[in-house]
Amino acid sequence: MAIHVSENGMIFNIQTPNTAYMMGVADKKYLGHLYYGKKIESMNAKYLMRWNYDPHEKQKNKIDCIDRFYFEYATFGVGDFRDSCLRVRSEQGYRVCELVYDGYEIIDGKPAPSGLPGTFAGEGSGQKAQTLVVTLKDEVLGLKVLLRYSVFEDSDAIIRSVVAVNEGKENLYLEKILSACLDMDQEGFELVTLHGAWGRERHIASRKVTEGKYVVSSLRGETSHQAQPFLALATHGTDQKHGDVYAMNFVYSGNFIAETEMDYNESIRMSMGIHPDGFEWVLEPGAAFETPEVVMVYAAQGLGQMTRIFHDLYRNHLIRSRYLHRERPILVNNWEATYFDFDSDKLVAIVKEAKALGIEMLVMDDGWFGNRNNDECALGDWSVNEEKIRGGLAALVDRVNAEELKFGIWFEPEMISPDSKLYREHPDWAVQMPGRDIGMSRQQYVLDLTRQEVVDYIYERVAGVIRSANIEYVKWDMNRPVADAGSMTLGREHMGEFMHRYMLGVYQMQERLLRDFPDLLLENCSGGGGRFDPGMLYYSPQIWTSDDMDPIERLAIQEGTAMLYPLSTMGAHVCVCPNHSVGRVTPLETRANVALAGTFGYELDITKMTAEEKEKVISFNRQYHQYHALMREGNYYRIASYRENQMYDCWQVVAPDRSETLVTYVQVRFETRRKSARLRLEGLDAQAQYALAGTDEVYAGELLMQAGYLQELIFGDYGSRLLHFVRR
Repeated sequence: MAIHVSENGMIFNIQTPNTAYMMGVADKKYLGHLYYGKKIESMNAKYLMRWNYDPHEKQKNKIDCIDRFYFEYATFGVGDFRDSCLRVRSEQGYRVCELVYDGYEIIDGKPAPSGLPGTFAGEGSGQKAQTLVVTLKDEVLGLKVLLRYSVFEDSDAIIRSVVAVNEGKENLYLEKILSACLDMDQEGFELVTLHGAWGRERHIASRKVTEGKYVVSSLRGETSHQAQPFLALATHGTDQKHGDVYAMNFVYSGNFIAETEMDYNESIRMSMGIHPDGFEWVLEPGAAFETPEVVMVYAAQGLGQMTRIFHDLYRNHLIRSRYLHRERPILVNNWEATYFDFDSDKLVAIVKEAKALGIEMLVMDDGWFGNRNNDECALGDWSVNEEKIRGGLAALVDRVNAEELKFGIWFEPEMISPDSKLYREHPDWAVQMPGRDIGMSRQQYVLDLTRQEVVDYIYERVAGVIRSANIEYVKWDMNRPVADAGSMTLGREHMGEFMHRYMLGVYQMQERLLRDFPDLLLENCSGGGGRFDPGMLYYSPQIWTSDDMDPIERLAIQEGTAMLYPLSTMGAHVCVCPNHSVGRVTPLETRANVALAGTFGYELDITKMTAEEKEKVISFNRQYHQYHALMREGNYYRIASYRENQMYDCWQVVAPDRSETLVTYVQVRFETRRKSARLRLEGLDAQAQYALAGTDEVYAGELLMQAGYLQELIFGDYGSRLLHFVRR
């Protein structure tokens, strides 16, 4: 890790252990991108500038030159006709911003973002960080822009963000301010993105990059089930082990835009940041606006290497929870077992059965508060319904703890039901626009978290419940998008700030929760996987991956999610059959083996299981304890994809010291007279011998990686197998 600057201060080389990112100043004026790729030491890169006009004549051709220049941070209105990163309106209504280089600073360490989630250096080996801050100015506007680039000595990621400061005497209006862009030559790229819907989140998509724009975005007030704040450009033919990959991931949980644009000159611009639609931030004199961070990754060895860079960065420099390197308790959630129809005795009956099976926590889901007997009422009324929970919450938790189980609870703090005491007392606290009916979704409205009094009230109600009993886990849910985006108190000039201020309110509440309850295990959720993003991981070490727990549907969902996020972040449970989302019937073993690639738990009525099924659950729980440290800390490799071969799925996790590996094989379809599947493993010690647990078989590491392991077909659809290889 090092940040180098040329002797004349005009060329910058930001280095990670294996990559280099270079930029330079053209004619002491415009900051341009030069190179991003494998590590290089040379600073003699000015010739890459693509600024070839005669300095005495270029003013005559300024627009032509700017139109082709590879800007490090592109602005609107000066002749760069590609999509910009920054669009500013002056008090007079002009929308021209010309940023000129003004200097730089190198800082030891990593600045902490203000009110936002962000990466951090932490303590211990490999935690050192360094930050380059490049200052650009528009003297006409009185605008200063700080471009920040942070690197860690143990990571090949680069962290980018932007701070805009009004040094003038009049208001400026930020209509668009993205966090990063990257201008490059077209190299036969394919664009890799993640898309879906409720119940089928984060499916991998790939398409050839051609002329024009491709946009991945969300305007739902959350990163959404439909899109993921991620995009990658991969050279043609890239697979898990080969090819160059340039990727961005946004550390934010609200409206976003991620875009690639190829112009007439076969130049490509990647950009990412807060979505500009509906956004306008009033930047008063002396004020600053800070963008969320973008994680930028270059990988020279395919998508698999990209994945492991993201995984290591998020484990080492984003997730803060005390549970990061600890076993998470095996939980049973009562939702699909009871829905709203439960009371203390029914929950305790589940607990008694859970204890016998080796389950370690009960999570009480929706329906415990107010008069919440269906999903049409009571959100916001965060007081215990003592008709269901007789004697109060503390009494129930004491009964659960007496059975040696931990207790967790579900909240949906951001929402309010029209049929609630809170709404009747404070109807103006719902997000709304005067004169218009409030748009309803899931029979609920959204609370206006841009208002501090609303944030304070809801937080104290939630915190009061947590303080009232020995609650060790909270599931924080959000079950509808944000529409009618307006506040009764922001005022006309600041209304464009609503969506970002809403997210700042969410972040404030979760930060307070972790400060006041440092031992709490927090799991974020949004109607399933609607807010699975790096911003949420800053507050919770795990996120509910999808409401669809069918193991076959989960193959694609978890493959796409694991392409960016460590397995330990994925909420995954064993579901009931027939599955409540798709009706599929699958073996209990396969449901467990797929859920093992996550936090692990159960979402079914364990009191109705057969004796044989209960014996299996006991063995699954032992299996979890045996393998969870490996799944949590190991290196992840994608071996095969059912999405591609339409037959089977396979992934592998290797211990950091290569002493063991666990391979999960799921055979979706069985066909007669098919040969065995060849599974070429990765990440092993080529010179070592590995014993396959439960057998007398021993294999050379180099053979398992080069020739592969031959997995015989399993008779019937939906079978699965765990292969545990241990170095001898």
